[in-house]
Amino acid sequence: MITLLSFWESYITNPTLLRIVTNPYLLFAIGLVLLIKGGDWFVDGASGVAKRYHVPELLIGATVVSIGTTLPEVMVSSGAALKGVGDIAYGNAIGSIICNTSLIAAITIAIKPSRADRKSLIVPVVSFFLAAAVYLVVAYGTGKFTRGVGILLLAMFVVYVALTVRQAIAGIRAGKDGAAGEAPAEKATSASGAVTAAEEQSSENVPAEEKKDEKPEKERSVLFLLGLIVIGAAFIAFGADLLVDNATIIAKNFGVSEAVIGLTVIALGTSLPELVTAITSLAKGHGALSLGNIIGANLFNLVLVCGMAITISPFNLPSGKTIAGINSSLVIDLPVMLFVMGLLTIPTIVRGKLSRVQGIVLLATYVSFTAFQIVFSLCF
Repeated sequence: MITLLSFWESYITNPTLLRIVTNPYLLFAIGLVLLIKGGDWFVDGASGVAKRYHVPELLIGATVVSIGTTLPEVMVSSGAALKGVGDIAYGNAIGSIICNTSLIAAITIAIKPSRADRKSLIVPVVSFFLAAAVYLVVAYGTGKFTRGVGILLLAMFVVYVALTVRQAIAGIRAGKDGAAGEAPAEKATSASGAVTAAEEQSSENVPAEEKKDEKPEKERSVLFLLGLIVIGAAFIAFGADLLVDNATIIAKNFGVSEAVIGLTVIALGTSLPELVTAITSLAKGHGALSLGNIIGANLFNLVLVCGMAITISPFNLPSGKTIAGINSSLVIDLPVMLFVMGLLTIPTIVRGKLSRVQGIVLLATYVSFTAFQIVFSLCF
């Protein structure tokens, strides 16, 4: 035992091994692999649950997936609040919403616009703008985010989850009723006991790959699917952390300033879980899951991330640079947040589908917003 312990101590203190296991390039690569694999499992689990219980993917994306991808922000903001710097949550929330909407959602929409379930969109979209209204009243009115505001935001989170769970249960029941109603038709046969020609034609039209995949999907247990979601979320969170930390180290090694790193690597890094989920969902043909994830994550940034941070450590509107004597956040950040969310959601609810034009305009908005932030920070 002593010999084994001595060997282990010499092993973990070996300078060469320490250099290898702490190499930022290696850790960056490991983080990237964890993100990709975590996103793969996360989307498989979430889409599997949606199919199994006949729940719209958009609804799953706006609840289960969104909570998973928002966990890193929750942990970071809560930790910052405990250290007495809760106002970090304000900038993190607004910046993440703008990045999620005008970069991540925009990319998926521009590449592959899809239809959207308007009924499933109503609750998360209305909830988001109600939470945003609370934010606007506080920011433009008093500028003081008190503990009462934090509790109100957390209460909105609880109400939203309750409403979406109720909506999901209604969807499950409707799916079961629909399946029960279709059962006799599926078993309909001709007088001789043979399957009808229409059924044969319908069966022939199903691709061979889909037939092959149907059975494994049904065999997956709920625990297995939930396990994929939990492990996938953990991989995404840990991978994003590794990626951001080591990308920052690498950038500093190349002489990139901390200001630029904060505006690029860190800003995008906090949205990596949503980005990975969006790309994986798009690649697997689950566009609605990606849209629901973006809208749900944006809502959770306001009601859960900020609600928890404000409740732990109340703060005033962060003071920063001004435009015409007004806090720049009130002039630029909040209006841009409302604009991009309105552009993403309102036309989609009205038309029942996303358009490539929305994606292009959102991307142009993100590029303009980021360019302004960089120039503004350097010149003023």
